[in-house]
Amino acid sequence: MYNSLVKPLLFNLDAERAHHLVFDNLRRAALLPGTKALLRALYDFQDPSLEREVFGLKFPNPVGLAAGFDKNAALTDEMATLGFGFVEIGTVTPRPQPGNPTPRLFRLPQDEALVNRMGFNNDGAAVVAARLARRRNRQLIIGGNIGKNKDTPNERAAADYVASFEALAEVVDYFVVNVSSPNTPNLRQLQEKKPLIELLQRVQARNLARATPRPLLLKIAPDLTDLQLDDILEIARETQLNGLVATNTTISRDNLSSEPSYVASLGAGGLSGKPLRARATEVIRYIHRKSDGGLPIIGSGGIHSAADAREKLDAGASLIQLYTGFIYEGPALVSRINRSLVRGERAGCAPAGATT
Repeated sequence: MYNSLVKPLLFNLDAERAHHLVFDNLRRAALLPGTKALLRALYDFQDPSLEREVFGLKFPNPVGLAAGFDKNAALTDEMATLGFGFVEIGTVTPRPQPGNPTPRLFRLPQDEALVNRMGFNNDGAAVVAARLARRRNRQLIIGGNIGKNKDTPNERAAADYVASFEALAEVVDYFVVNVSSPNTPNLRQLQEKKPLIELLQRVQARNLARATPRPLLLKIAPDLTDLQLDDILEIARETQLNGLVATNTTISRDNLSSEPSYVASLGAGGLSGKPLRARATEVIRYIHRKSDGGLPIIGSGGIHSAADAREKLDAGASLIQLYTGFIYEGPALVSRINRSLVRGERAGCAPAGATT
């Protein structure tokens, strides 16, 4: 029904408007008696063999919702009814900000891709924390993806990350430091070795001072070279990171089927979706091999099918996340992936994904 009816209607609308329409309607529908039970019956497939323990947390299944979809933690309970094993909210900044001017989200249907330059639009850490404190589903694992405000200079960025960390520490289960978005000016400069170590040490110091530290991860770009990835692994060891999210969107526009003039007309932004699949998997495989499997990875980028999901897991990811594939394939994608993983294990295949 999604591909034949819902998707054509949504794809006739501006991409961001369609996103808000889905949000609003799902929120309203969830208020009706029986709706959540119906959604669970349709989409929430669980099986004991899907359970994963990663960086000390027990995930009911390895399929999560990537950051960027529910930036403000407005629909975490509703997302749980669609079968996600975890939801990553954000990117959240200390102060609310509107993000970049619209239009800022675009589809490339021929490539099953998106281009976005949202710019960390969010309600701010205090509002998001209060919303999470009121959520009903306390079993759902929540990740907090944190960033800096646009007008905060890089030399003061660490203070922004610490502020968001402190605001969310009681209401999320793990944290992801996002320095890899291409949509905040100069943000990617923080991926350089010296500033990144300083930033992560500041956040980790506050984290380890807590009675119950939260797992701390770093989200990296797919555009890093092998030498830069080696630096990331060294930084991860030095700052006691618990894992990586690989990968964020790419600034590359290579090997697209869409008309080049149209792609150029969209301007700057991060590309996600199918064109990112191969490179994201390469990064996962490289990190897994170079770390001897000792650093848990959340794999993200171009997952549009059960085969794509298993590719990421077989490359060394412990967990995976959906965003663009969820938009193009619809909510049944989560169940299809989980069912496929169970069938594979029952058929005698090696379990996909590492347990760390």
